[in-house]
Amino acid sequence: MRLLVPMDDSEHANLALEYALDNYPEADITVLHVVGAPSMMMGEAVGLVFENDISDAAAKRAEPVFERANKIASERDQDINTTVGIGYPIRNILDRVEKYDTIVLGAHGEDWSRVTRRFLVGNVAETVSRRASIPVILVR
Repeated sequence: MRLLVPMDDSEHANLALEYALDNYPEADITVLHVVGAPSMMMGEAVGLVFENDISDAAAKRAEPVFERANKIASERDQDINTTVGIGYPIRNILDRVEKYDTIVLGAHGEDWSRVTRRFLVGNVAETVSRRASIPVILVR
């Protein structure tokens, strides 16, 4: 079984990875972190544009998430794969579904207390669960 576990820097993302590792110990698990998502102020997306090597810059920005993911996996004596996406999280997740059997996703990602951001961006977990052509497990 091949599982895709999209992760941001939230506790819910950590719980999703823990769930995947604990419930599917034999699975091939890939952690996806997406950087450079456009925001209202265009902060991270604009920052990537000014980098000489966008892929390298994205990988560096993903390092803290991957370090945490690898720590969670190593605590369970398991290995994971990691991959970086650039741009919109929903699009990055849905563009990869052909390679996986199931998506395991935290039910709440970023700090959704910012009502304006939620209104403009939408809920990643909700949208992915509605649009994905493979099963999606939402972890709370």
